[in-house]
Amino acid sequence: MSDSQARSAANRSAAYGPLPTDTTEDVRTRGANVSRPVAVLPVGSFEQHGPYLPLATDTLVACAIARELAAAYPVHLLPPVTISCSHEHAAWAGTVSISSVTLHAVIRDIAASLRRSGVEALVVVNGHGGNYVLGNVVQESSSRGEKMALFPAAEDWESARERAGVVTSLLTDMHAGEIETSILLHAHPEFVRPGYETSDFVADDRRHLLTLGMSAYTDSGVIGRPSLGSAEKGKALLESLADSFGPYLSLLTSETSETSDAGPARSGDSGDSSDSGASGDPGASVRG
Repeated sequence: MSDSQARSAANRSAAYGPLPTDTTEDVRTRGANVSRPVAVLPVGSFEQHGPYLPLATDTLVACAIARELAAAYPVHLLPPVTISCSHEHAAWAGTVSISSVTLHAVIRDIAASLRRSGVEALVVVNGHGGNYVLGNVVQESSSRGEKMALFPAAEDWESARERAGVVTSLLTDMHAGEIETSILLHAHPEFVRPGYETSDFVADDRRHLLTLGMSAYTDSGVIGRPSLGSAEKGKALLESLADSFGPYLSLLTSETSETSDAGPARSGDSGDSSDSGASGDPGASVRG
């Protein structure tokens, strides 16, 4: 990581688990040291992730990514949105969803509140591929001249996958697979239960997922190869994503980003997510 990216501890957001522990003075001090404050908002879900990963997996993954960013860059870490659009998982016990209209409104309201307090830019770190509406929020916000980005994009996940030595493709590694299991084995090993070693299941052709839901393609709720997951891969995945974040921060803090044709919306436009097998998911996620 470059010197311009590295920051002193005083400029970094503190976190305990998924929750930031900053005081108002911490935020004020950090804001005084940057010309254009940027907030980072993890968005997860509360949905089934097979018998070995918790319902909060997407939230834990999004928070792990956001913590990595906050440790490396002078950004304002926000608490996560923990329930989102998980309708494709409705067949499994424990899954809870809100509508896309509600999620859209929540993100817009948070961004507006941040702007009123002097934080003009927001990065949405999406941990759930079913949150398609997040791409629309970023596009609409950018068209109004607001500074918003969706992270990570499909390209960021692909770079991270290659760097970490993840074997499974983003198409195959859709839900509770190698990537999600690896990140939790690294960030929250206490939440990974036995069984991932023998739960591999592949269903690459999921063309009717939006119509039929996940239960049409898997009985266990798993699509991917969790047996290949490891804490070492999880660590490398997060490190790679942190390295990929630099251009996003530069874009949001530049003087020209408001009028650039390659504005913040682009960071979330084309990104796929392994939540739907890297075919049609919002850019900031890889998992379902």
